[in-house]
Amino acid sequence: MVLKIINATEAKVGTNIIVDGEPCTVKKVDISKTGKHGHAKCRIEAVGIISENKKVFVLPGHDRIEVPMVDKRKGQVLSIGENVSLMDLESFETLDIPCPEEIKNELEVNSNVEYWNIEGTKIVKRKI
Repeated sequence: MVLKIINATEAKVGTNIIVDGEPCTVKKVDISKTGKHGHAKCRIEAVGIISENKKVFVLPGHDRIEVPMVDKRKGQVLSIGENVSLMDLESFETLDIPCPEEIKNELEVNSNVEYWNIEGTKIVKRKI
């Protein structure tokens, strides 16, 4: 579900956008000047939020970019295995969420974490 649509010139560093169906965070934006008869061009470098893949693309400044809905929530770690089992601190539902290895090494049972729900995909982002 897309929350909103922005122009390419409105994308700033740190903005979340959807590139090729994958949610990404903008790391660098270069906007060229308009020509006599042309439009401004935007060169955007983005990194995938979930997959960490780097994407670089150029598009006209008036093109529209989708912005994903990112729901940031807190949870308590119940168990650590292949995936991390969490209890949401607001709704008290139990979730089984994948976690990056560097974060998984810091986690302990009963510790609190921040997890993101990005367009229906959940991922643990950091320990609180």
